[in-house]
Amino acid sequence: MNYTTIEVTSTSGVASLTLNRPEKRNAISYELIEELLTALDEVAASPALVLILTGRGKAFCSGMDLENLKALVGRSAEDNQRDSETMARLFRSLAEFPKPTIAAVNGAALAGGCGLATLCDFTLAVPEAKFGYTEVRIGFVPAIVSTFLVRQIGEKWARELLLTGRIISAEEAHRLGMVNEIVAPELLLARARELADQLLENSPASIAATKRLLAEYVRGERDAQIRSAVRENARIRGTQDFREGVTSFLEKRKPRWSGQ
Repeated sequence: MNYTTIEVTSTSGVASLTLNRPEKRNAISYELIEELLTALDEVAASPALVLILTGRGKAFCSGMDLENLKALVGRSAEDNQRDSETMARLFRSLAEFPKPTIAAVNGAALAGGCGLATLCDFTLAVPEAKFGYTEVRIGFVPAIVSTFLVRQIGEKWARELLLTGRIISAEEAHRLGMVNEIVAPELLLARARELADQLLENSPASIAATKRLLAEYVRGERDAQIRSAVRENARIRGTQDFREGVTSFLEKRKPRWSGQ
């Protein structure tokens, strides 16, 4: 398939999926979401046994596209519900991908981009990379990613990151367990490929079975959490604080919160 926001290549059993909107810091648009979902299905059905996810340019993924963010204000409840379900499907597709996944984080990974970076089986990052769930800064809720983050780093640290919206360094992300390894920029893709080659030495059937088992351990709890997260994700978009947060962000001014 021909993609416009991503690139998909494959060689020697390893598929590479590159977010390809460098002029937009690889921001998440509706088109990008749909293309990612299609590409994940394509790689899952392909002969490739490992997936590497990275970004082109100076950022890995800077969060939601500004034009799409602006369009969220005033959307119907049905649209918000559908958008939330689609985002949940994307995160879950990556978290439960049947083949090993490696994120090669080449720069900032914020909000939804942080989710994409840290939901992979392995996350490699350059020292300059930044991570953060910044949704509360614009009156939004990091609802869907929260169910994965709490299990990944523990509730106490998850509460701090999700409630403050602060941006952390690659070093701190590594200390918290969001990043497996910090790699020099010029070695990032080579290290990702080295790790992929190491995985290729193992039994594909064993790896697939292990990934299924790990997903099954948490399936019931995750199902319920994602349903709740989708509802909250859709609901918050109808609030005054969300409208004010998005508007103030786009106008580059301090928000005037109403608490409603």
